[in-house]
Amino acid sequence: MNSKDCVKSVLCGDVPDRVPWGEFSIDFDTVAKVIGHETYYRAKARSQFAFWEGRRDEVVQSWKEDGIEFFKKIDCLDIINVSAMASGVAPPEGYECEKPKKISENTWEYRDGTVIKYSELTADLTIVHNPNVGKQHFTPDHFENEPVSEPVDESCFEVVDAFIEEFGDDRYIIGPCGHEVGIVLLGGDFTEGGGGFAHGLMQYHDNPETVRAAYRYEVKNNNMLDHQYIRPGQDAAMFGHQDFASTHGPFISPEMFREFALPAIKERVANVHDEFCMPVFKHACGNNNKLLDMFVEAGYDVYQSIQRTAGMDIGRIKEKYGDRMIPWGGLDVEDLVSGTPADIKRDVRYAMEHLKPRGRYIFGSTHSIAVGTHYDNFIAMADEFVKLRYY
Repeated sequence: MNSKDCVKSVLCGDVPDRVPWGEFSIDFDTVAKVIGHETYYRAKARSQFAFWEGRRDEVVQSWKEDGIEFFKKIDCLDIINVSAMASGVAPPEGYECEKPKKISENTWEYRDGTVIKYSELTADLTIVHNPNVGKQHFTPDHFENEPVSEPVDESCFEVVDAFIEEFGDDRYIIGPCGHEVGIVLLGGDFTEGGGGFAHGLMQYHDNPETVRAAYRYEVKNNNMLDHQYIRPGQDAAMFGHQDFASTHGPFISPEMFREFALPAIKERVANVHDEFCMPVFKHACGNNNKLLDMFVEAGYDVYQSIQRTAGMDIGRIKEKYGDRMIPWGGLDVEDLVSGTPADIKRDVRYAMEHLKPRGRYIFGSTHSIAVGTHYDNFIAMADEFVKLRYY
């Protein structure tokens, strides 16, 4: 049974010969340790800096070659996700973008006044000021026309297609699709520092009919985009565009989530299921306990990023929902960053003892192999898992 067969067996409800292992993403510092040199693969800020300098081809070649080299060396990873940022869908050939002006240490400003800042902790860029939030007032009329999608340049899929060609026969490939439609933020975005998050959420109270119209439009648009983004040879689609909750609970009430978001999610999942005969994996951080019944109702096949430190109990989730939605996780990303190899081996043993029985389980971290993961911890994770994964 190869990796692809193993994961498919879990999805079918059978018990495979071993527990499959996958990660939503593996960030650049771990990848660099494994392949022995620096990389742009999953180096989100570093890749963006290079895009500012017009070095698109150099970055994309690194995503492709370094990612393939990594997964060849870590061949016990059964799942390869090529939908995560800075490791899959790429800017098109000839891509040019605005290089913002540096205004202070680790801080840049675009011509429209948007300010972004680099975080040393996450090695990522985030918006800290967005002057455009709330400038446009939306009405249902803005969303009355049928969406029209421009053809996506095939060069955008250079990395995705290379992974499918290299690993598609024996590894389980999760690939891109149109965006999920979860929490629509009119005139805003998910960057709290820029003010767009709060503004977008307020529209549910202040402008609900327009929010509903936006949902209808986005579902139609992204159902169309599935036909451009889902690639021949991928095995599943990943809905990982946005989270629905903080560590304290959902961003909107469960009642509001059911009214606004759930119908759109169900339609998006159904489009992938029905049009492509393909499962949908959902990546969602935070405390989603109050939404889990709706996750099942939506039709998600696999739920990843089950965050124990946000109050999520993967054992309880498997017990209650495992016959309808497969849990993926079991090892705290926080331990990978802050723990010791002994801690990691203990966590792997616990996961295998409590989550492995009766199948219907995928092993992995509670989020990803994130920036700051100690290399010794990653190796301890792999070594201990390989010892215990077989049924």
